[in-house]
Amino acid sequence: MFQNNPLLKQLKEKLHKKTPRVEGIIKSAERGFGFLEIDSQNSYFIPPKNMKKVMHGDKVSALLKIEKNREIVDPEKLIEPFLKRFVGRIEKKDNKLFIIPDYPFLKDLIIICYPKKDCINLFETGDWAIAHLVKHKLNGSSIFCAELIEEIVKNNDPLTPWWVTLSRHKLERHAPLIEKKDFILKDHFKRKDLTHLDFITIDNLNTKDIDDALFIQRTKNENFHLIVAIADPTSYIDIGSKLDIAASKRGFTNYLPGFNVPMLPRELSENICSLIPNKRRPVLACSIKIKKDGNISNEVDFFLAWIISKEKLSYEDVSNWIEKKNSWKPSKKSIQNQILLLYKLCLSRIRWRKLNAVLFKDSLEYRFQFSETGIVKDVIIEKRRIAHKIIEESMIIANIVAANFLSKNLGFGIYNIHAGFDLINAEHTVSFLKSYNLNFNVKEIMTLKGFCNLRRVLNILSDSYIDSRVRRYQSFGDFSTTPGPHFALGFSEYATWTSPIRKYSDMINHRLLKSIIKEEKSVKPSEEIKLKISEQKRKNRISERDISDWLYTLLLQKKEYQNKKFSAEIVDISRSGIRAKIIENGAHVFIPALFLHPIREELTLNQEIGKVFINGNLHYKVSDLIQIILYEVRLKTRKIIAKPDY
Repeated sequence: MFQNNPLLKQLKEKLHKKTPRVEGIIKSAERGFGFLEIDSQNSYFIPPKNMKKVMHGDKVSALLKIEKNREIVDPEKLIEPFLKRFVGRIEKKDNKLFIIPDYPFLKDLIIICYPKKDCINLFETGDWAIAHLVKHKLNGSSIFCAELIEEIVKNNDPLTPWWVTLSRHKLERHAPLIEKKDFILKDHFKRKDLTHLDFITIDNLNTKDIDDALFIQRTKNENFHLIVAIADPTSYIDIGSKLDIAASKRGFTNYLPGFNVPMLPRELSENICSLIPNKRRPVLACSIKIKKDGNISNEVDFFLAWIISKEKLSYEDVSNWIEKKNSWKPSKKSIQNQILLLYKLCLSRIRWRKLNAVLFKDSLEYRFQFSETGIVKDVIIEKRRIAHKIIEESMIIANIVAANFLSKNLGFGIYNIHAGFDLINAEHTVSFLKSYNLNFNVKEIMTLKGFCNLRRVLNILSDSYIDSRVRRYQSFGDFSTTPGPHFALGFSEYATWTSPIRKYSDMINHRLLKSIIKEEKSVKPSEEIKLKISEQKRKNRISERDISDWLYTLLLQKKEYQNKKFSAEIVDISRSGIRAKIIENGAHVFIPALFLHPIREELTLNQEIGKVFINGNLHYKVSDLIQIILYEVRLKTRKIIAKPDY
């Protein structure tokens, strides 16, 4: 009788409408309960029974209630699901297919709805696939349900880390297709014949996509005359062609541990356009005069040319020869002379940049080693040596003059920019440095000159902690279609064009430089293409990191690494623990707060200043070197847990 009472029904509806509601993101906890995170300061408890209706990461509206004298929330309306398109592992049970999403906080099986014909027979437990969530419990369904889109890779395939990661980020797995017309040189503009000059290339030993060659000579007054010759794929690829569109979508050659996924077909990038020794190749070249003190003169000329690289040299051989470390030597006197002159130019530019711009700090690079079947065996350290710096300085020169040339003639291009500090972060930086008796002015460090001066002071000071804190306040690098300063390099403008085989932004700048040379109409790059390039760069960087994390867990789960002691550098501090990088191999580990001190109330982890205090006393800070022991390697979540070795 009461159930059908319309007055009672209206009263319930009014009360329901008056019940307060909150919006936020679902955060799962280990023991079945969760929280609705409203913002960084506010969250509400979600009991286990209410958590069964939602997934970690869902954006929901929830009813705010009081239960047992405690504020709780009951998710009511789905605003945005966390899962849409996702990757996961297949599980087969009772002739039904399920999928477990590949996310740390999502552990429950999701049933596969509407499996295609013979789909069940095609999959086995452990296979990887892409799926799409089609039913959610907050949308009236009694179950979570997903639809399979495609298979990624079979269980235990050695290439699983690569294929799964690339699929997750919607990145290409293979080189683009090539057509017969892509083999044809389409640019018939007259080129200078420089095939008689002793151009050389210096790269890694196994590099195939060689896009820069150098020739240098001394002038009568002991200045340098450098010619930078860059591979010219835009002479084979028409604007708007299939291949051009494919390259624009990829944005970059994606360099991953073990192999790369090229932006251009390998037949172009590693053969037809590559500056292979003793092969006649079309190039876009630049003639640059540099004073003996390292200052770049205004005598710059861009032109199209033919060259023949006389020798492919490796970073290791050239560095060893300069440093007199082994028996290798250049094949002939002319090649020896090229190396020595490039070395002298490099030293003069380093001196000039140390005084007038910003020098990079040398950092360690890590490279995975694999077995023939693709199993990760080890990680080796690679240091930037003098040959790397020779090429680096030459390319920096070329990119500075390209930026100036584009600005002077067009006023647009694809520029690499870095804004230094915004006003708020400049104020934070000045305040932080003042506590170390380093006095700087806010307005000053927001100028290019002032920023360079700050970086030079920090380089001289050589305090890793101070340097790490200042870097946290700095802006990120970006692209711009109009000229702008690159504070991190210390230049008023900078535009890369030296890697057109590997970067679409460099292909764009090639076309613009060539339009100036040919006196043709130039079209300003769109904001859309700039944003696309920026986003693709971000996705490539994340994919490389994700694959590396996966490979580290595969490597460090081996018996020989159990209970092994490592030296590690603290790179970040959060409320839940410390992140550190193992010096020996570059793996990132996490040290939970519990391992730092057993009594949580006595432990303070301050993320803002990057320090850890126990009972008010400083115990750890970012940049500290600490000794650690591996505690647990979690392959499913690709996390390595460590604890301090006291």
